[in-house]
Order: sequence, then structure tokens, then C-alpha cells
Amino acid sequence: MAAKTSNLPKGAVKPRPAVLAMKPYSPPTAGRSGKLRLDFNENTVGCSPRVIEALRSGIEAGSLPVYPEYGEAKAAIARYFRVEPEQFVFTNGTDEAIQVFVNTYIDDGQEVLLLKPSYAMYRFYCEVAGAHICEVEYPQPDMEFPLQTVLDAITPHTRAVILANPNNPTGTGVSLLGIERILHRARKAVVLVDEAYYEFSGITALTEIERVPNLFVSRTFSKVFGMAAMRIGCLFSHHANIPYLHKAQSPYSVNSLAVLAARAAVSDESYIQNYVAEVLAARELLCVGLERLGISYVPSSANFVLARIGSRAIEVRDALRALGILVRDRSYEAPGCVRITAGTREQTRRLLEALEEIWNR
Repeated sequence: MAAKTSNLPKGAVKPRPAVLAMKPYSPPTAGRSGKLRLDFNENTVGCSPRVIEALRSGIEAGSLPVYPEYGEAKAAIARYFRVEPEQFVFTNGTDEAIQVFVNTYIDDGQEVLLLKPSYAMYRFYCEVAGAHICEVEYPQPDMEFPLQTVLDAITPHTRAVILANPNNPTGTGVSLLGIERILHRARKAVVLVDEAYYEFSGITALTEIERVPNLFVSRTFSKVFGMAAMRIGCLFSHHANIPYLHKAQSPYSVNSLAVLAARAAVSDESYIQNYVAEVLAARELLCVGLERLGISYVPSSANFVLARIGSRAIEVRDALRALGILVRDRSYEAPGCVRITAGTREQTRRLLEALEEIWNR
């Protein structure tokens, strides 16, 4: 059913049907300052001090009027990810990586295979493109990756497959062998593997991009690197695909400060390693705490846990917010579930103390 356009003024031109039919995506980003942010899977302690130092020393009046150059930064980032500069493009966060992938390969009416629930922007950009979306649901209640169902859903009509590994909001992942089976089945389609949470799972398909030319892998600086506000990511693929991605992307979509920050971030590997170790310890603490309260959850390979709160999901979310702790209700796609970011152990203890008080009321 087409969306109503009665709110348009007389003489206005209606948007495309695909846009009219879309539901708006409006994440609850307001009013988060000063609270314990366990709702968006962000780094909860901040970026490396080297990033701040680089920004302070790198901002000059003469540098801001100039369009960004990416050459030196691409070389540094390529070394960090163990790829060649010709095997990736910088993107304005993972969101633009998805958009560029869709813009490059998916036409109106072509079939795209997605999983549900998963990151909302996959559907968002596919809907904008007018794609025909087929969805495979994660099985309840364990929400393990439905590999066989995905394989069965891939047909000669499938133009693209988009998946997150680990997945958001379930936290569950698929093995590299599973990804290889999907790539083999979808060898006449393009496959995007979003690895926003790779550092917490250790499973990556990035090593396969030159061997498998229909594979695309995205990474972001918004999570483990603590730079969500900078909006920078990378989209990797076989070197022959990169010129086509560039053609579908604005030449200056990533600003020079974001590139400067990313270059500084990858130079501090010990900071990343220490933060990942802390998050994994906090995730274990969170799971033990939930078990103690009798709250079940989905085993996670990411920096968050999807807790099955049940009918009290909204009540618990709001009560935690009143105590200055933010968690994300996901009941609209995973009934009764609340997603909780694993930050530090100290932050997790604070959350669990508050949750126990609320839970036992």
C-alpha cells in the first residue's frame, strides 16, 4: 500500500514510490549525554589518546579549505588491515559502505537476500534502490545463524546477499567455512559481509577478497576504535571491483579529519588490544550476572548481549534510563529482548546492580 502524501503542499512533487513505501529509521540518539551509554554498541571509554593528539596538532586554518587527500592515509590503513591500498575505499562509516555497494550492484526490482533481525540500514538502502527484498529469519529462541536456510534461499534470481558477522542485534555469528559455502552458492551474486564487530569475534572473510571476486567486506571505526562521531569506515574487495565502487561514490565523502583520526587510531594497536580484552571480560561478567538474576540471553560473539527480558522489557529500559543507564529495547524485532552493550567491568557492575534492584521490585 502506498504511503499517504496528504501532508505535501499543493504543487509539490511526490517522491519515488520506493521512498513513499519506506518506514523511517529514527534511532533514539537524543538525550544521551552524561549517561552510561550501553545502547548503541559504542566504545564506552573513548578513542585512543593518539587520535585526540593527532586532531589537535593536525587542525590548521590552512588545511580546512582544501579538499581531502587520501593517499598517505590509505597506505597506513592498508598496512593495518594487511591489504593493498587498491583493495578498498574509504567510506563515511559503514552506512556509506552499504550505500555504495547497493548503488554499484543493485538495480530496481533485483532480488537481495537479507537476514532478520539485523542492521536496519541494509533494508533501508535496498528499499531506496527499489530492490526486491527476501528475508531469512534467525530462529527463535537461540538465534543461531541459519546457514542452511540462507543457502536454500539463494537462487539464480539472487543479485546480492548482505549479512553481518557477528550479527546485530543477535550477537551470533557464522564461521568462515559457512561464509565460503554462501559465497560458493551465490557465485553469480555479490556478497557483502559487514564485520563491524570483528575484533570481538576474531572471524573474518577479509583474507578471501582477492581469491573470491564477488566478496565485499566492510569494517568501521565506530565501534572498537571509539570514533563513531567521525563517520569513517572501509569497504574492501578484489582490486578489480574498486574502480566501480569509486564511480558510485562521491569523491570526497570522507572528511580529512576523519582520515587523520583513523590513521592515528591504527597506530595504537595496544590500545585496541587492551580495550577488546576488557570488553570480553565485561561480556562474560554480564552473562554471569544475567544468569544469576534468572534472565536468559543469546550467546554473543560481539560487544553486546541480547537479553530476554520478556514482558518487562520497556519497563526495565525506562527504569535503567531513570538511573542514568541506557540500553536498547529491541522488542519490535525480537519480542521481549533488550540489547546491552558490554563496556568495562566497572560499567557492567554498575549496570548489574541497577538491574538487580529493578528486577526484584
